[in-house]
Amino acid sequence: MKKALLIFTSLAIFLAAQVTTAQTADKDIVDIAVATDDFSTLVTALQAADLVSALQGEGPFTVFAPLNSGFAKIDPDTLGSLLQPENKDALAGILTYHVVAGKLTATDVVNALTAGNGSATLTTLNGATLMAKKKEDGIYLKDQNGNYSKIAQTDVMASNGVIHIIEDVVMPK
Repeated sequence: MKKALLIFTSLAIFLAAQVTTAQTADKDIVDIAVATDDFSTLVTALQAADLVSALQGEGPFTVFAPLNSGFAKIDPDTLGSLLQPENKDALAGILTYHVVAGKLTATDVVNALTAGNGSATLTTLNGATLMAKKKEDGIYLKDQNGNYSKIAQTDVMASNGVIHIIEDVVMPK
């Protein structure tokens, strides 16, 4: 029963990603984020960190984009402080920790996990690493602090890369 549920869930995620891909492949990463209500906090953070034009660049980029609900798990005072102009560099460091150079599709990540016996190291644009880990109920990112964020949706294709939607904000050390 578990195997059938896993196969059904994987198929549903794949089909949702294919529909999303057809609708977004002509937009860049920022255009997609702006057009998605669940990324409004991410867009605000990208603007505060002055990263909008960078993510509108040629790329390709792989972005692990946290949902608003993931940002909501951060202490409101901390998040508010990060959005202040004097903390632009710290915010940029956190946001670039969510971006990998190149276009890594879900298939690429799964292949890396298979080759790495269930884990794969990803080097982010801020120079730090994230660990992709396969667990029984899905694929997760493990940050440098040992916290996990589940990849909720994969392969939202953009003209300059790909977005994978994650449930939590991952944090560098």
